[in-house]
Amino acid sequence: MNGRDLVRSVKAVGMVGTAQGLRTVRASWRRWRADATGLAPRRTERARVPGPVTEVEPGPGGGVVRFARSELRVRVTTGGAVFWGWDGAEPEPSYALACGSPEPDPRAVLEPDKEGGWRVVSERATVVVSRQGAVELRTPGGALLRRDLPPRWWEPAEGGTARWVQRSQVPADARFFGLGGRSGGPRLRNGTYRLWNTDPGGSFGPGDDPLYITMPVQMVVADAGTHLVFHDNTWEGEVLVREGEEGAGSGHDRGGSCEVRMDGGPLRCWVMTGTPARVLHSWASLTGPPALPPTWALGHHHARWGFGSEEEVRRIVAGYQEHGLPLDAVHLDIDHYEAHQVFTVDRERFPKLPQLAGELRRSGVRLVSIVDPAVKAEPGVEAYDRGVAADAFVRDAAGRLVRGVVWPGEAVYPDFTDPRARKWWGRLYEERLGQGFAGFWHDMNEPVSFAAFGEATLPRSARHCLEGRGGDHREAHNVYGLAMARAGYEGLRELLPEERPFLFSRSGWAGMQRYGGTWSGDVSTGWPGLKASLSLVLGLGLCGVPYSGPDVGGFDGSPSPELYLRWFQLGAYLPLFRTHAAITAGRREPWEFGEEVLGHARVALVERRRLLPYFVTLAHLARLTGAPYVRPLWWGCPEDRALRDCEDAFLLGDSLLVAPVLERGARARTVRLPPGRWYDTVTGKAYEGPGQALVDTPLSRVPVLARAGTVLPVRGRDGGLELEVWAPAKGRTGGGLVIADVGDGWQRAEIERYTTRWSGRRVVVEREDGGGEGGGGVPGRAVRVRGLVE
Repeated sequence: MNGRDLVRSVKAVGMVGTAQGLRTVRASWRRWRADATGLAPRRTERARVPGPVTEVEPGPGGGVVRFARSELRVRVTTGGAVFWGWDGAEPEPSYALACGSPEPDPRAVLEPDKEGGWRVVSERATVVVSRQGAVELRTPGGALLRRDLPPRWWEPAEGGTARWVQRSQVPADARFFGLGGRSGGPRLRNGTYRLWNTDPGGSFGPGDDPLYITMPVQMVVADAGTHLVFHDNTWEGEVLVREGEEGAGSGHDRGGSCEVRMDGGPLRCWVMTGTPARVLHSWASLTGPPALPPTWALGHHHARWGFGSEEEVRRIVAGYQEHGLPLDAVHLDIDHYEAHQVFTVDRERFPKLPQLAGELRRSGVRLVSIVDPAVKAEPGVEAYDRGVAADAFVRDAAGRLVRGVVWPGEAVYPDFTDPRARKWWGRLYEERLGQGFAGFWHDMNEPVSFAAFGEATLPRSARHCLEGRGGDHREAHNVYGLAMARAGYEGLRELLPEERPFLFSRSGWAGMQRYGGTWSGDVSTGWPGLKASLSLVLGLGLCGVPYSGPDVGGFDGSPSPELYLRWFQLGAYLPLFRTHAAITAGRREPWEFGEEVLGHARVALVERRRLLPYFVTLAHLARLTGAPYVRPLWWGCPEDRALRDCEDAFLLGDSLLVAPVLERGARARTVRLPPGRWYDTVTGKAYEGPGQALVDTPLSRVPVLARAGTVLPVRGRDGGLELEVWAPAKGRTGGGLVIADVGDGWQRAEIERYTTRWSGRRVVVEREDGGGEGGGGVPGRAVRVRGLVE
């Protein structure tokens, strides 16, 4: 322990209270001692590279290339995804894959390459393997997308898990996106990004990294094409990104590079190529379709750490009703627990919680409960006693329960990598459902153990089941939140089989979309925090997690009325629209910021309610295709370099472009436009892209532009679904998809396809007849045409 850690340990006593502070210091020492004795120290390590090729063995979808000191397995699957793994690594076991490894493509064959290596040619990509172990990914036309240099391993002299590094080269114009929830993104600038899910221990801003969700998923966009690469390895690692430099036609372009370093585990990866939409569809096919939230979860949520009582919850809900503000859910934080213990209720402050939940539900408002993984380590606590009986908690190498410190004090942690523990945990949600809760948000599941020094998590030497394989926390840490989400989701599916679960999680990993979504965590209150909010949502969407959103207003402090309003207006166009704040922060109810802000917030809430059918459509499309609700401007035209560099606006589905106000005092802003005609949805003014437009941004609104020709499902004045059609440009056509709400169960929704065109001086809207030949028909819904300009 260094001097800085010693100072932190002394401060911990005063920071969190004497008793809790002493527990934190003791827990930090226990973690330090456990790792000092439970992890073998790294000594002399031998470097190894593949060496020259010795043998080639063709097989289904590709084959095996053997080198002097390693072997490489290449496999193209029927869905077009490409797998390669070194040292005998196979696609499974994997926490990311939804249904195991897809079948190999029998048409893809490993054959000699004219350059002296070997290649596998498929419909979407060509993989070329050199005689020294470099692996190139090329388009069917031969353009280079990525070149992985021969990897290098460092193996301990006494055996054990090898560290490895894989360096890759990309074209000079390539841009990197992804790696989970990155507050400085979504584009990844030059720098080092750590792969280790981390609670920053306070509010964060754009410069803080890593955060709660890290995943080795990169989307790389270049003129030659788009590809997604996923290194399927849950260990701690780093990704070093260096963007290329173009020589302005001088012929001296310097390509970009990416270096992945892992502290252990397999060197294996999946690669998908094509348009951004095709890439994410392949990703969802591999890792599982996003969970479909119930319709009410696409409305407005209000949360706070510190509501404190049933009376306070009723006061908040009544305030929304009195001010004419739509509200769909109220979230209860840890202060509704008895002494911060999970799966309990403070009976003094919430004496009739099921009755409260029933009253709220009848008025259209659901209750959502926080769920933390840590269980108070005390005999007599029901969850603890039942967990000990089920042998569900993480243990150390000597078989003792691993103890940390969280809100309830000394606590133990379920081992969610154990199927038996997941089954046990999933049944505990019956208590929550009995209290009337309709949804759940998982918190503190990186997992967190308060620390006076060192890492605020479990000892790295802690033992985990890892689906029966066995291993330690170095391998289990990054998937702890993912496995907890699985336990909760599968438990809810069993307890309420007729309803779609609503669950979102602060931490997770690749594939977490199968069980729900996420939120920003404790984003700082300030204009930089507002920018980070958008970065996180965009970046997570490109990693396959479409449902997310920030704490509107920021987690800490008291936002100015202007900042709160601009955050609120942004949140109204994000998938998870939730206000939330810390117990010490200022209020977040719209009426607390004055009449002007209240009026503008009401407009944003009413517009969100009007657009609810569109959000329902986007949710279904995300499940069917993997496409995020919130997309970067380059989504439909990744070859446009100006759009690649634009991070202050986004597409909401295919139909809308949202340009939030992210700067203090801004009353106008420049909006970068993708190709085509775009209409200001308030003024009706038309703008032509590609290019830029200067748009007014009064406090009353943020610019929202509709794509010409689009068919937008909205809520009509009678509450029914109607079609808002924006006229195509003269001589052009348009259209759109609509998926109507079928309730919160599992009934299959019908996809309605519409086309728009000019006929003389009027716009004609037709519903396609199931895609049949020559079929066109009357929409069967109310239609409102807008944008009728010459």
